[in-house]
Amino acid sequence: MSQTEEPKYSVLQSYNDIEIRQYEPKIVAETVIQAERDRANKAAFSILAAYIFGENTSVTKIAMTAPVTQSQPREKIAMTAPVIQQEAGENIATSAWVVQFVMPSQYTLATLPKPKDSRITIKEVPSNKVAAIRFSGLAGDEQLQENEAKLSAFLARQGIETKGKAIYAFYDSPFILPAFRHNEVMLELK
Repeated sequence: MSQTEEPKYSVLQSYNDIEIRQYEPKIVAETVIQAERDRANKAAFSILAAYIFGENTSVTKIAMTAPVTQSQPREKIAMTAPVIQQEAGENIATSAWVVQFVMPSQYTLATLPKPKDSRITIKEVPSNKVAAIRFSGLAGDEQLQENEAKLSAFLARQGIETKGKAIYAFYDSPFILPAFRHNEVMLELK
């Protein structure tokens, strides 16, 4: 059993690998990266990890929590110019990705150290209800899309409406063997 703190929630309903959850409010540190999903996740992780490892105004180390979440922004990001293109030998689609670390519950917005890196935003996420599907193994684009489709189809059959884009949640270090990893796709419910 992991000693890593996770956000507090209640399971309202459970259907095999799918749960309907009510999350309590939480504080997150987030950054937005414009890149292919996996590259965005790695770049954002480095930025946020530096913050919790002491790159903040009080040089305080903050405990790691789980999961690390990744989603696309709710609002569209304005187009800028110029568009820069470099041949990469393959078709790489880039989007903006929001990556969040949930802060330990002992902190409030007033007591949490401020980040030195201006790319990090600290904010409170209000209580919300989500549907989550859990899976193990690798969490590549194909697995995430497959589980998102499975969750969406289940919710549609139940007549449950969602809002916003999918949230991808990663609970384990990349050093954990894939068979033992805990990953989730979540959809916020209306």
